[in-house]
Amino acid sequence: MKVEIWSDVVCPWCYVGKRNFEAALAQFEHADQVTVEWRSFELDPTTPARVELTMDQVLARKYGMSPEQAVAANRQMTDLAATVGLDYHLDQVQIGNTFDAHRMIHLANHEGVGDAMKERLLAAYFTEGRAISDPATLAELAADVGLDRTRAVEVLAGDEYGDEVRADEARAVELDCTGVPFFVIDERFAIPGAQPPDVMLRLLERVWDTSDEAAAAGPT
Repeated sequence: MKVEIWSDVVCPWCYVGKRNFEAALAQFEHADQVTVEWRSFELDPTTPARVELTMDQVLARKYGMSPEQAVAANRQMTDLAATVGLDYHLDQVQIGNTFDAHRMIHLANHEGVGDAMKERLLAAYFTEGRAISDPATLAELAADVGLDRTRAVEVLAGDEYGDEVRADEARAVELDCTGVPFFVIDERFAIPGAQPPDVMLRLLERVWDTSDEAAAAGPT
């Protein structure tokens, strides 16, 4: 079974969705036969390398909230993340473009550590307040998961894996994926949002069962 997950590394719901999916997978009887592939999705491709605004200010501007409402919304998100074991520090995030971070995930995919790279980027952004649009920071984070730092610097200095990022985003459009996280299982079933683990588990089981039924029926 293949599970493809479209998400952005600056999406707070995507990190929660990752934890929910992991919780579902831990209960799935056939988890050892599941391959997970992380797909690229930029919430805002026009974001500059560095945005000198706080998360509260961004939220207030985007949704027309008062400063007090934005603070409350971010506090609510932080509390929700804590229920799945995540330690968000939204007051410390350094907002910036995520294109290069997605290129690092594709490099990591090529080296077999895509999930570790995704996790490292999410933790760096939401918990540690790292600037994940900064090439030096990205190279350091890549080295943290076992990638060759020199190779990471080389990729970041050029345009490698850019086509792969754009291909993921083009496919997201084809799938009518307008928000993330967005899960696609065996290219047949899709589920949007950070669904609870029990919902994800039921879908995994349903896809597995229908696959078994199709195999038993044989060719038509």
